[in-house]
Amino acid sequence: MSTATLVQQRRRFWETMGNLTTARPWGSKQAINRAGEALRKSSLSIEQAGALETWRIAHKQVINSFQALLRKRARGKQVEVAQRLKRRFTIIDKLSRYPRMELARMDDVAGCRLIFPNLVALAEFRAGVHSANFKHIRKNDASKYDYIASPTERGYRGIHDVYEYRSRRKSSPSRVCDGLLIEVQYRTDLQHAWATAVEVVTQMTENEPKFDRGDPRHIKLFCLASEILARVHEEKKSSLPTLSDRQLAEEFEKLDAEIGVMNMLLNLAAAKWIDDQARSKHVILQLKKGEGLKLHPFDLELEASTALLELEKEFPEDDIVLVGADSVAEITSAFRNYFRDVGDFLHLMRSGRAELSEVTSDE
Repeated sequence: MSTATLVQQRRRFWETMGNLTTARPWGSKQAINRAGEALRKSSLSIEQAGALETWRIAHKQVINSFQALLRKRARGKQVEVAQRLKRRFTIIDKLSRYPRMELARMDDVAGCRLIFPNLVALAEFRAGVHSANFKHIRKNDASKYDYIASPTERGYRGIHDVYEYRSRRKSSPSRVCDGLLIEVQYRTDLQHAWATAVEVVTQMTENEPKFDRGDPRHIKLFCLASEILARVHEEKKSSLPTLSDRQLAEEFEKLDAEIGVMNMLLNLAAAKWIDDQARSKHVILQLKKGEGLKLHPFDLELEASTALLELEKEFPEDDIVLVGADSVAEITSAFRNYFRDVGDFLHLMRSGRAELSEVTSDE
């Protein structure tokens, strides 16, 4: 399907939203699941490609609703709020990693991320969202995706909630999006710094610790790093709770000496060309391996969505994402992996390693 055809379909979708009540231009959930299966097999038809893109872009309505709700609750608090629409390439990759997953049930096509200064602020804010009076339906128990209480095996820490979108009024044109899912991520600054470093290494090397792929030493190194950060800075445990402080420090230093991840991160330079005065509400980040980052700012959402389709088609191998925030500063912070900003991670690890060294030297 040509880019022009896809763009025309997207325009027709947004232009006719005001006349829709229950009809979904992408069809049924079963149709989306069949498109997902065809995507796995690289046998997507023209009709399925159109339905799939319409379904994906429709999640922007869900994102807009949630980010407005979350920003209102975050007003006056130290909370960063940002959002993103899942990239087509990432959807394909996730389908390949989870062969039994049905596309219509993929709950992170739309995403909002909240970043807090500490665990107390995170817990208080999340409790307030859980008790809020809105029609959207939380699909998970409060503890199901609590990766702070139960970190993943690779050391990821944070909390996710999945919501099913519900429009406020039956007559609302956004009712067409009822039933679409969105993932809300909660992280502390520290947890976000770790996750950013993992993503940067995944982007810059042939190893992919974010997806448990590649050299297992990279995966282990970030498990050890997560444990150091959790113990020293948040008085918690992560995925290696049985290691003594001495074992933790020694294993990290030995492994990093072998693979040199910390030196690689130290040598990264932050992007210098970003215009701090930019005030675009919608920004496409395009990351090309070996070439760096391109920033595509837009004032209008339709322009951004149209450009996203064109860039994805022209550069299928690039890491391209449509994000939104109130300022460039928020975008560069919440999506700092695209800007290769690992300064916070390096600072936290430096102080964490130093503190562990002091503790173990006294033993």
